[in-house]
Amino acid sequence: MVSAVSHTSIDCRDAYTLSEWWRRVLGYVDDPDDPNEPGHEECMIAATDGSHRVLFIEVPEAKAVKNRIHFDLRPTDRTRDEEVARLVGIGALELADRRTATGGWVTLADPEGNEFCVLRSEAELHA
Repeated sequence: MVSAVSHTSIDCRDAYTLSEWWRRVLGYVDDPDDPNEPGHEECMIAATDGSHRVLFIEVPEAKAVKNRIHFDLRPTDRTRDEEVARLVGIGALELADRRTATGGWVTLADPEGNEFCVLRSEAELHA
């Protein structure tokens, strides 16, 4: 017997706003039977195929230290550099540039300071 991950939870100050930002980043959707709305203290988004869900939960304290767990994103329809530019354009902050000639990543932060990384796309890996 094993356990399965139900969803990934992210503590935040504004569940609705952060869920909307990540919805745009990931191309996820709201549950049509329980759509997210301003003022909701918990907001869930999900992959369109239902394979992954992210729950944003409002907490009273602000983020204080580096994340112990984070997303590594792999662009599906553009290069790593194009995705980094898109995410910075919608409000991500670049924290560290670890790009190399053969790979690497860029570490960004979402609007509430949660770190995540952008890797090279599958197409770039096989080029």
